[in-house]
Amino acid sequence: MESFVGIDVAKENLEIFAMPDNAHMSFPNDDEGRIALARLLADMKPGLVVMEASGGYEIPLVEALVLRHVNVVVINPRQVRDFAKATGKLAKTDVIDAEMIARFAEAIKPEVRPLKDMDAQRLQALIARRRQLVQMLVQERNRLQISPSCTRPDIEAHIEWLTGCIDKVGKDIASFIKKTPLWREKENLLKTFKGIGSVSACTLLARLPELGQLNRQKIAALAGLAPINRDSGKYRGKRTIFGGRADVRSALYMAALSAIRYNPAIKTFYDRLLHAGKLPKVALTACMHKILTILNAMIKTNTPWCAR
Repeated sequence: MESFVGIDVAKENLEIFAMPDNAHMSFPNDDEGRIALARLLADMKPGLVVMEASGGYEIPLVEALVLRHVNVVVINPRQVRDFAKATGKLAKTDVIDAEMIARFAEAIKPEVRPLKDMDAQRLQALIARRRQLVQMLVQERNRLQISPSCTRPDIEAHIEWLTGCIDKVGKDIASFIKKTPLWREKENLLKTFKGIGSVSACTLLARLPELGQLNRQKIAALAGLAPINRDSGKYRGKRTIFGGRADVRSALYMAALSAIRYNPAIKTFYDRLLHAGKLPKVALTACMHKILTILNAMIKTNTPWCAR
């Protein structure tokens, strides 16, 4: 009988629930605990191991399991919480969460996807760090506008330091891309589209590695740009986007803002939607969807952007 394992990852502990034996186990979330758990699961050879995304605390355990060829999937915590509510399980503890994750794995059987290689993880970490620094810079600039004179020098010094850090991380990203011929080729290909710059191209390469490998419907759903139906009987609800990868949408949002000004094809598309009575935000979202579809086709066919 195929077995399923659910793991609830916390900062200090790992709670495990294994089916069909309904066995509970607990390990410390440190190097020794993760290695011991990975060895145990490698010997058990479960059909599927599932854990929730836990702010990065799950990454070392995932790597340890993948190295031992254990099928592991990291899922959105909201999926398990909704599943637990659907089964009438309203209580929430680490042990209960581990059991719900295991039962979710048995019922849903989420698809196992290959783990990103070390280069992809490093690029993603650099891009995430740049985004964090930019957010801090915006906060400090906002504080500077309303700060009293006694704190201005400190804030100005911090702004200068943050600006230098952002420049350094940007250079690290550019250097890292240049050292990888395949990524350099893809980055140059994406940048042929008017509206896509270096930051947007690197974000898409790091956070959407499936670009060019899926059809337009699946890639849009993965990015959270696929309109979701909300119909019941004769009622036809408003289509909205939901879920997906927020940082990918942020990159496409900035690309769309640029494209509706400088890319004739996207500008014409945007204006046509406005003239048809669409709200500006709806039209902009449609442009994001169109840009993603175009970029997906460009990477799939290895073809630079051509306005025609």
